[in-house]
Amino acid sequence: MSIVAPYSKYKKNNFKIVIFICLACAAWFFYDGYLNEKFIQKHSDENGNPDSTLVFNQKSPPVFLAIALCCAIGLFIVKNKKIILDENSLILPNQTINCDSIQAIDKTFFDAKGFFTITYKNQKGDENTLKISYKNYDNLTAVLDELVAKIS
Repeated sequence: MSIVAPYSKYKKNNFKIVIFICLACAAWFFYDGYLNEKFIQKHSDENGNPDSTLVFNQKSPPVFLAIALCCAIGLFIVKNKKIILDENSLILPNQTINCDSIQAIDKTFFDAKGFFTITYKNQKGDENTLKISYKNYDNLTAVLDELVAKIS
């Protein structure tokens, strides 16, 4: 039986919120900078030269679209990121740790600060430490409980 801790729904929602806000700002500033005649007249002098507010509204929409695109790419990258604890190993997004190689689990700060530390030996025999936080992954309590039971 394997236990899965998916990437945090909170962080995924933060990506979605930033994307929405950036798209809304890009649309709003594009409208005010190019389509809203009253706004354009208000922020231009008698010669038709734009002031700093109008220039900002004309030049900022591509920046907001770029930020939204970067956040969408980031969301696409992390959407399937997860931790899997199966019968013999702890599978992380960028590495796999055998349960036999885990030396110690420090869950001192798990209840207070939401993270635990795993000390393990890698394939070369070097001792490494890995910090896993509930801020990054959901369902970590079940993973930690099962991992402690396997190590004990």
